[in-house]
Amino acid sequence: MILILFIESTTVNTITANEIIEKYSTILLDAYGVLVDKNSALPGAKQFIERLNTENKSYLILTNDASKQPGTLSRKYARLGLEISEDKVIPSGSLLSRYFADNNLQGCKCLFLGSEDSRSYVGEAGGKIVPFVGKDTKADVLVICDGGDYPFIETIDLVLSTLFATFDRGENIKLVLPNPDYIYPKAAGYFGMTSGSVALIIENALRLRYPQRDNLSFVRLGKPNKFIYEEAFLRCGTKDMVMVGDQMLTDIKGAYDFGIDSALIGTGVANLDELCQEAAYAPTYLLKDLL
Repeated sequence: MILILFIESTTVNTITANEIIEKYSTILLDAYGVLVDKNSALPGAKQFIERLNTENKSYLILTNDASKQPGTLSRKYARLGLEISEDKVIPSGSLLSRYFADNNLQGCKCLFLGSEDSRSYVGEAGGKIVPFVGKDTKADVLVICDGGDYPFIETIDLVLSTLFATFDRGENIKLVLPNPDYIYPKAAGYFGMTSGSVALIIENALRLRYPQRDNLSFVRLGKPNKFIYEEAFLRCGTKDMVMVGDQMLTDIKGAYDFGIDSALIGTGVANLDELCQEAAYAPTYLLKDLL
């Protein structure tokens, strides 16, 4: 059966996983909601990756997960039955090195929230992590990654107090967010919050305290922003590629802005039946699953 949806007068046709493999030179895949959830591989993912590997098909994993290094993610995927080498994994946290280099931030003092694995991203970028020792902590950059076993309310209270004290002194601190996602699929019917939601809390608090300032927002590195797509292009050397993702605001919008095709899959965050309410950056295709 062929399904056609209309998104702001744009017709969106369906496509199958096999048709995607045959149609494009390179396939870009989100991880959560496309290949995996927190604890398992999603339907069809194992067979899909096996075919890509067998046919030596060009593909990359573009994940906004900023909690783990490529090698850690590769080993996690392997435990779930997906043989994906670490050189095919581009996490949003890996974009910190380029951002720090482009903005001359090597050697800067960095406040950091995230996992131990993501902490290494800051070090690799040249940042010098300093501890939160109170509201008068001095730092040049605040980096918020995913994960981290910290008491949420108490930690965010300290972050806000530190930022308020910094800006009240007339000093500045750059706000950097590798993962712009707000939520991710943890398991069937269950969802979790990511660092993008933490950043929203902080940004709204800053707007309340400093309503006349328009420069107190996080720089977002992952999808939908161009940095991660540019890295994929550098590795593949072609724009004959398609982004397969489960979120309109990040996967699909990012592909649309970068000028490549996209397929919105129904195994993650997006509800394919609700797409009539979405923005004008329609996906090129709808994809039920990877089966």
